Amino acid sequence: MDTAARFEIFLATAPGLEPILRAEALERGFAPAEAVPGGVNLQGGWPEVWRANLELRGAGRVLARIGAFRAMHLAQLDKRARKFPWGETLRPDTPVRVEVTTRASRIYHAGAAQQRIERAIREELGAAVDPEARLVVKVRIEDDLCQISVDTSGESLHRRGYKQAVAKAPMRETLAALFLRACGFAGTEPVLDPMCGSGTFVIEAAEIALGLAPGRARRFAFEDLATFDPDAWSALRAVTGPASGPGLTMRGSDRDQGAVRMSLGNAERAGVASATEFERCPVAELPRPDGPPGLVMVNPPYGARIGAPGPLRGLHASLGAVLRERFGGWRVGLVTSDAGLARATGLPFAPPGPPVAHGGLKVRLYQTGPLP
Repeated sequence: MDTAARFEIFLATAPGLEPILRAEALERGFAPAEAVPGGVNLQGGWPEVWRANLELRGAGRVLARIGAFRAMHLAQLDKRARKFPWGETLRPDTPVRVEVTTRASRIYHAGAAQQRIERAIREELGAAVDPEARLVVKVRIEDDLCQISVDTSGESLHRRGYKQAVAKAPMRETLAALFLRACGFAGTEPVLDPMCGSGTFVIEAAEIALGLAPGRARRFAFEDLATFDPDAWSALRAVTGPASGPGLTMRGSDRDQGAVRMSLGNAERAGVASATEFERCPVAELPRPDGPPGLVMVNPPYGARIGAPGPLRGLHASLGAVLRERFGGWRVGLVTSDAGLARATGLPFAPPGPPVAHGGLKVRLYQTGPLP
Protein backbone atom coordinates (compact mmCIF):
# COMPACT_ATOMS: atom_id res chain seq x y z
CA MET A 1 0.00 0.00 0.00
CA ASP A 2 1.60 3.29 -1.05
CA THR A 3 1.30 6.51 0.93
CA ALA A 4 -1.09 7.97 -1.67
CA ALA A 5 -3.64 5.16 -1.28
CA ARG A 6 -6.88 6.04 0.52
CA PHE A 7 -8.66 3.80 2.99
CA GLU A 8 -10.86 3.98 6.07
CA ILE A 9 -9.31 5.41 9.22
CA PHE A 10 -11.02 4.80 12.56
CA LEU A 11 -10.50 7.14 15.52
CA ALA A 12 -11.40 5.36 18.75
CA THR A 13 -12.91 7.18 21.73
CA ALA A 14 -15.07 6.46 24.75
CA PRO A 15 -18.72 5.84 23.83
CA GLY A 16 -20.69 9.03 24.39
CA LEU A 17 -17.93 11.32 23.14
CA GLU A 18 -18.06 10.46 19.44
CA PRO A 19 -19.74 13.72 18.30
CA ILE A 20 -17.18 15.81 20.17
CA LEU A 21 -14.28 13.92 18.59
CA ARG A 22 -15.94 14.32 15.18
CA ALA A 23 -16.09 18.09 15.73
CA GLU A 24 -12.38 18.13 16.58
CA ALA A 25 -11.53 16.05 13.51
CA LEU A 26 -13.48 18.41 11.24
CA GLU A 27 -11.83 21.44 12.83
CA ARG A 28 -8.41 19.91 12.13
CA GLY A 29 -9.28 19.41 8.46
CA PHE A 30 -10.22 15.71 8.47
CA ALA A 31 -13.30 15.64 6.25
CA PRO A 32 -15.61 13.97 5.77
CA ALA A 33 -15.84 12.54 9.28
CA GLU A 34 -18.65 10.31 10.51
CA ALA A 35 -19.43 9.60 14.16
CA VAL A 36 -20.08 5.88 14.69
CA PRO A 37 -20.38 3.81 17.89
CA GLY A 38 -17.04 3.96 19.69
CA GLY A 39 -15.37 6.50 17.46
CA VAL A 40 -15.19 8.38 14.18
CA ASN A 41 -14.63 7.12 10.63
CA LEU A 42 -12.49 9.08 8.16
CA GLN A 43 -11.18 8.49 4.67
CA GLY A 44 -7.53 9.22 4.02
CA GLY A 45 -4.06 7.89 3.42
CA TRP A 46 -0.98 7.32 5.52
CA PRO A 47 -0.18 11.06 5.88
CA GLU A 48 -3.63 11.50 7.44
CA VAL A 49 -2.91 8.57 9.79
CA TRP A 50 0.32 10.21 10.91
CA ARG A 51 -1.34 13.60 11.35
CA ALA A 52 -4.30 12.16 13.28
CA ASN A 53 -1.92 10.53 15.78
CA LEU A 54 0.10 13.72 16.10
CA GLU A 55 -2.64 16.35 16.25
CA LEU A 56 -5.95 14.98 17.55
CA ARG A 57 -6.32 15.48 21.28
CA GLY A 58 -9.46 13.36 21.77
CA ALA A 59 -8.68 10.16 19.88
CA GLY A 60 -7.60 7.20 22.02
CA ARG A 61 -6.25 5.20 19.07
CA VAL A 62 -6.00 5.51 15.30
CA LEU A 63 -6.73 2.32 13.34
CA ALA A 64 -5.92 1.95 9.63
CA ARG A 65 -8.40 -0.38 7.89
CA ILE A 66 -5.97 -1.96 5.42
CA GLY A 67 -8.30 -4.48 3.75
CA ALA A 68 -11.21 -6.91 3.97
CA PHE A 69 -12.41 -10.15 2.47
CA ARG A 70 -15.29 -12.58 2.92
CA ALA A 71 -14.70 -15.88 4.70
CA MET A 72 -17.43 -18.41 5.39
CA HIS A 73 -15.27 -21.06 7.06
CA LEU A 74 -11.77 -21.56 8.42
CA ALA A 75 -10.33 -23.14 5.26
CA GLN A 76 -11.47 -20.13 3.24
CA LEU A 77 -10.07 -17.77 5.89
CA ASP A 78 -6.73 -19.58 5.71
CA LYS A 79 -6.58 -19.38 1.90
CA ARG A 80 -7.56 -15.71 1.68
CA ALA A 81 -5.32 -14.67 4.58
CA ARG A 82 -2.37 -16.21 2.72
CA LYS A 83 -3.21 -14.15 -0.37
CA PHE A 84 -3.63 -10.92 1.58
CA PRO A 85 -0.91 -8.33 0.70
CA TRP A 86 0.61 -8.14 4.19
CA GLY A 87 3.90 -6.84 2.83
CA GLU A 88 2.30 -3.62 1.61
CA THR A 89 1.81 -2.55 5.24
CA LEU A 90 3.83 -4.81 7.55
CA ARG A 91 7.59 -5.38 7.59
CA PRO A 92 9.12 -8.87 7.78
CA ASP A 93 11.60 -7.69 10.43
CA THR A 94 8.93 -6.34 12.82
CA PRO A 95 7.04 -8.73 15.15
CA VAL A 96 3.27 -8.36 15.33
CA ARG A 97 0.48 -9.36 17.68
CA VAL A 98 -2.85 -10.52 16.25
CA GLU A 99 -6.20 -9.88 17.95
CA VAL A 100 -9.41 -11.37 16.54
CA THR A 101 -13.06 -10.78 17.39
CA THR A 102 -16.02 -12.52 15.75
CA ARG A 103 -19.68 -11.58 15.69
CA ALA A 104 -22.69 -12.95 13.81
CA SER A 105 -20.46 -15.02 11.53
CA ARG A 106 -20.13 -18.65 10.52
CA ILE A 107 -16.57 -18.44 11.78
CA TYR A 108 -17.38 -18.14 15.46
CA HIS A 109 -14.18 -19.40 17.10
CA ALA A 110 -11.91 -16.36 17.50
CA GLY A 111 -8.97 -18.45 18.68
CA ALA A 112 -9.03 -20.71 15.62
CA ALA A 113 -9.33 -17.68 13.32
CA GLN A 114 -6.39 -16.02 15.09
CA GLN A 115 -4.23 -19.11 14.48
CA ARG A 116 -4.97 -18.97 10.73
CA ILE A 117 -4.14 -15.26 10.49
CA GLU A 118 -0.95 -15.66 12.49
CA ARG A 119 0.19 -18.57 10.35
CA ALA A 120 -0.43 -16.59 7.16
CA ILE A 121 1.65 -13.67 8.45
CA ARG A 122 4.47 -15.96 9.56
CA GLU A 123 4.62 -18.11 6.43
CA GLU A 124 3.73 -15.59 3.71
CA LEU A 125 5.35 -12.42 5.08
CA GLY A 126 8.07 -13.99 7.22
CA ALA A 127 7.33 -11.81 10.24
CA ALA A 128 7.44 -13.12 13.79
CA VAL A 129 4.19 -13.33 15.73
CA ASP A 130 4.68 -12.41 19.37
CA PRO A 131 1.93 -11.97 22.00
CA GLU A 132 4.05 -9.19 23.55
CA ALA A 133 4.67 -7.31 20.27
CA ARG A 134 3.94 -3.59 20.27
CA LEU A 135 2.50 -3.64 16.74
CA VAL A 136 -1.06 -5.00 16.69
CA VAL A 137 -3.07 -6.37 13.77
CA LYS A 138 -6.77 -6.27 14.65
CA VAL A 139 -9.13 -8.61 12.78
CA ARG A 140 -12.89 -8.25 13.10
CA ILE A 141 -15.10 -10.92 11.54
CA GLU A 142 -18.68 -9.71 11.37
CA ASP A 143 -21.43 -11.05 9.09
CA ASP A 144 -18.74 -13.22 7.45
CA LEU A 145 -16.70 -10.16 6.46
CA CYS A 146 -13.11 -10.28 7.71
CA GLN A 147 -11.88 -6.70 8.21
CA ILE A 148 -8.17 -6.21 8.86
CA SER A 149 -6.81 -3.14 10.65
CA VAL A 150 -3.49 -2.04 12.06
CA ASP A 151 -3.30 -0.12 15.33
CA THR A 152 -1.08 2.75 14.20
CA SER A 153 -0.80 4.37 17.62
CA GLY A 154 0.84 1.76 19.84
CA GLU A 155 0.44 2.99 23.39
CA SER A 156 -2.93 4.68 23.96
CA LEU A 157 -2.85 8.28 22.75
CA HIS A 158 -3.70 9.61 26.19
CA ARG A 159 -0.06 8.87 27.00
CA ARG A 160 1.31 12.17 25.76
CA GLY A 161 4.85 11.41 26.92
CA TYR A 162 5.21 13.85 29.81
CA LYS A 163 3.18 12.53 32.72
CA GLN A 164 5.42 10.59 35.10
CA ALA A 165 3.36 11.34 38.18
CA VAL A 166 -0.37 10.69 38.50
CA ALA A 167 -2.87 11.25 41.27
CA LYS A 168 -5.52 8.79 42.40
CA ALA A 169 -8.13 8.07 39.69
CA PRO A 170 -6.52 10.38 37.12
CA MET A 171 -8.48 11.81 34.22
CA ARG A 172 -7.12 10.57 30.89
CA GLU A 173 -5.75 13.37 28.75
CA THR A 174 -7.94 12.37 25.81
CA LEU A 175 -11.10 12.55 27.94
CA ALA A 176 -9.97 15.82 29.50
CA ALA A 177 -9.47 17.35 26.06
CA LEU A 178 -12.93 16.28 24.88
CA PHE A 179 -14.62 17.53 28.06
CA LEU A 180 -12.85 20.90 27.64
CA ARG A 181 -14.08 21.04 24.04
CA ALA A 182 -17.62 20.11 25.14
CA CYS A 183 -17.51 23.12 27.47
CA GLY A 184 -16.67 25.38 24.54
CA PHE A 185 -13.01 25.85 25.43
CA ALA A 186 -10.91 26.82 22.41
CA GLY A 187 -7.74 28.14 24.04
CA THR A 188 -8.75 31.80 24.28
CA GLU A 189 -9.87 32.04 27.92
CA PRO A 190 -8.38 31.10 31.30
CA VAL A 191 -9.08 27.71 32.86
CA LEU A 192 -9.01 26.97 36.59
CA ASP A 193 -9.13 23.51 38.18
CA PRO A 194 -9.56 23.80 41.99
CA MET A 195 -8.98 20.05 42.52
CA CYS A 196 -6.24 19.59 39.97
CA GLY A 197 -4.77 16.21 40.98
CA SER A 198 -1.89 15.64 38.55
CA GLY A 199 -2.80 18.73 36.51
CA THR A 200 -4.42 17.11 33.47
CA PHE A 201 -7.13 19.70 32.72
CA VAL A 202 -4.75 22.60 33.30
CA ILE A 203 -1.94 21.17 31.15
CA GLU A 204 -4.32 20.23 28.33
CA ALA A 205 -5.78 23.74 28.38
CA ALA A 206 -2.31 25.29 28.26
CA GLU A 207 -1.27 23.07 25.35
CA ILE A 208 -4.41 24.02 23.42
CA ALA A 209 -3.80 27.73 24.06
CA LEU A 210 -0.18 27.41 22.91
CA GLY A 211 -1.02 25.34 19.81
CA LEU A 212 1.13 22.39 20.88
CA ALA A 213 0.52 19.07 19.14
CA PRO A 214 -0.46 16.43 21.75
CA GLY A 215 1.70 13.72 20.14
CA ARG A 216 4.86 15.83 19.81
CA ALA A 217 6.84 14.03 22.53
CA ARG A 218 6.16 10.36 21.86
CA ARG A 219 6.67 7.51 19.43
CA PHE A 220 3.96 5.74 17.40
CA ALA A 221 3.47 2.21 16.08
CA PHE A 222 3.18 3.47 12.48
CA GLU A 223 6.92 4.19 12.57
CA ASP A 224 7.41 0.40 12.37
CA LEU A 225 5.30 -0.07 9.23
CA ALA A 226 6.46 -0.56 5.64
CA THR A 227 4.46 2.56 4.71
CA PHE A 228 6.42 4.87 7.01
CA ASP A 229 8.26 7.79 5.39
CA PRO A 230 10.70 9.31 7.93
CA ASP A 231 11.34 12.45 5.86
CA ALA A 232 7.63 13.18 5.36
CA TRP A 233 7.04 12.55 9.08
CA SER A 234 9.82 14.94 10.07
CA ALA A 235 8.37 17.60 7.79
CA LEU A 236 4.91 17.10 9.29
CA ARG A 237 6.20 17.41 12.84
CA ALA A 238 8.13 20.56 11.94
CA VAL A 239 4.97 22.47 11.03
CA THR A 240 3.13 21.65 14.26
CA GLY A 241 5.39 23.53 16.64
CA PRO A 242 4.11 25.91 19.32
CA ALA A 243 2.32 29.08 18.33
CA SER A 244 2.48 32.23 20.40
CA GLY A 245 -0.50 31.73 22.67
CA PRO A 246 -2.91 34.39 23.84
CA GLY A 247 -0.81 35.13 26.93
CA LEU A 248 -3.19 33.32 29.28
CA THR A 249 -2.30 31.53 32.50
CA MET A 250 -4.05 28.25 33.25
CA ARG A 251 -4.32 27.62 36.96
CA GLY A 252 -4.66 24.59 39.18
CA SER A 253 -4.90 24.19 42.91
CA ASP A 254 -5.31 21.30 45.30
CA ARG A 255 -5.43 20.89 49.06
CA ASP A 256 -2.71 18.23 48.76
CA GLN A 257 0.86 19.52 48.38
CA GLY A 258 1.87 16.24 46.73
CA ALA A 259 -0.66 16.82 43.96
CA VAL A 260 0.70 20.32 43.44
CA ARG A 261 4.25 18.94 43.15
CA MET A 262 3.05 16.33 40.63
CA SER A 263 1.31 18.97 38.56
CA LEU A 264 4.33 21.27 38.56
CA GLY A 265 6.60 18.45 37.37
CA ASN A 266 4.16 17.31 34.69
CA ALA A 267 3.74 20.87 33.39
CA GLU A 268 7.51 21.30 33.24
CA ARG A 269 7.96 18.09 31.25
CA ALA A 270 5.11 19.11 28.92
CA GLY A 271 6.83 22.42 28.23
CA VAL A 272 3.95 24.55 29.53
CA ALA A 273 5.35 25.65 32.88
CA SER A 274 5.40 29.29 31.73
CA ALA A 275 1.67 29.17 30.90
CA THR A 276 0.51 27.42 34.09
CA GLU A 277 0.40 28.07 37.82
CA PHE A 278 -0.23 25.55 40.58
CA GLU A 279 -0.66 26.22 44.30
CA ARG A 280 -1.79 24.46 47.43
CA CYS A 281 -5.21 25.83 48.34
CA PRO A 282 -8.29 24.30 49.99
CA VAL A 283 -11.50 24.84 48.05
CA ALA A 284 -12.99 27.05 50.77
CA GLU A 285 -10.10 29.52 50.36
CA LEU A 286 -10.12 29.55 46.55
CA PRO A 287 -9.56 33.11 45.26
CA ARG A 288 -10.94 34.50 42.04
CA PRO A 289 -8.03 35.05 39.64
CA ASP A 290 -7.38 38.51 38.27
CA GLY A 291 -8.35 39.08 34.67
CA PRO A 292 -11.28 38.02 32.51
CA PRO A 293 -13.66 35.22 33.45
CA GLY A 294 -13.17 31.80 31.94
CA LEU A 295 -13.90 28.15 32.67
CA VAL A 296 -13.72 26.31 35.98
CA MET A 297 -13.09 22.69 34.98
CA VAL A 298 -13.10 20.13 37.77
CA ASN A 299 -13.19 16.37 38.30
CA PRO A 300 -13.90 16.16 42.03
CA PRO A 301 -13.67 12.95 44.06
CA TYR A 302 -16.85 10.88 44.00
CA GLY A 303 -17.87 8.16 46.41
CA ALA A 304 -17.38 5.02 44.31
CA ARG A 305 -13.95 6.29 43.29
CA ILE A 306 -12.29 7.98 46.25
CA GLY A 307 -13.59 8.04 49.82
CA ALA A 308 -17.16 7.75 51.05
CA PRO A 309 -20.07 9.75 49.61
CA GLY A 310 -21.21 11.32 52.89
CA PRO A 311 -18.32 13.74 53.56
CA LEU A 312 -18.06 14.43 49.82
CA ARG A 313 -21.44 16.18 49.83
CA GLY A 314 -19.97 18.78 52.14
CA LEU A 315 -16.97 19.22 49.86
CA HIS A 316 -19.22 19.69 46.81
CA ALA A 317 -21.46 22.11 48.71
CA SER A 318 -18.38 24.13 49.68
CA LEU A 319 -17.16 24.16 46.08
CA GLY A 320 -20.54 25.36 44.83
CA ALA A 321 -20.78 28.08 47.47
CA VAL A 322 -17.32 29.45 46.63
CA LEU A 323 -18.02 29.46 42.90
CA ARG A 324 -21.41 31.17 43.30
CA GLU A 325 -19.95 33.77 45.65
CA ARG A 326 -16.66 34.62 43.90
CA PHE A 327 -16.84 33.47 40.29
CA GLY A 328 -19.56 35.54 38.66
CA GLY A 329 -19.18 35.45 34.86
CA TRP A 330 -17.23 32.17 34.93
CA ARG A 331 -18.67 28.95 33.46
CA VAL A 332 -18.34 25.61 35.27
CA GLY A 333 -17.72 22.14 33.89
CA LEU A 334 -17.92 19.32 36.45
CA VAL A 335 -17.30 15.62 35.79
CA THR A 336 -18.88 13.15 38.20
CA SER A 337 -20.53 9.74 38.38
CA ASP A 338 -22.94 10.89 41.11
CA ALA A 339 -25.85 13.16 40.20
CA GLY A 340 -26.46 13.76 43.90
CA LEU A 341 -22.98 15.23 44.33
CA ALA A 342 -23.56 17.49 41.33
CA ARG A 343 -26.81 18.70 42.91
CA ALA A 344 -25.04 19.26 46.23
CA THR A 345 -23.04 22.08 44.62
CA GLY A 346 -26.20 24.14 44.20
CA LEU A 347 -24.91 25.26 40.80
CA PRO A 348 -27.37 25.88 37.93
CA PHE A 349 -26.33 22.95 35.76
CA ALA A 350 -27.98 22.22 32.44
CA PRO A 351 -29.03 18.59 31.83
CA PRO A 352 -25.85 16.49 31.91
CA GLY A 353 -24.06 14.98 28.93
CA PRO A 354 -24.16 11.28 28.04
CA PRO A 355 -22.57 8.67 30.34
CA VAL A 356 -18.90 8.09 29.55
CA ALA A 357 -16.78 5.18 30.81
CA HIS A 358 -13.98 6.38 33.10
CA GLY A 359 -12.08 4.26 35.61
CA GLY A 360 -14.67 1.50 35.70
CA LEU A 361 -17.52 3.97 36.26
CA LYS A 362 -19.90 5.97 34.08
CA VAL A 363 -19.31 9.69 34.47
CA ARG A 364 -21.22 12.64 33.03
CA LEU A 365 -20.25 16.21 32.27
CA TYR A 366 -22.36 18.85 34.02
CA GLN A 367 -22.13 22.40 32.68
CA THR A 368 -23.34 25.86 33.60
CA GLY A 369 -23.52 29.03 31.59
CA PRO A 370 -21.79 32.15 32.98
CA LEU A 371 -22.57 32.35 36.70
CA PRO A 372 -24.52 35.41 37.85
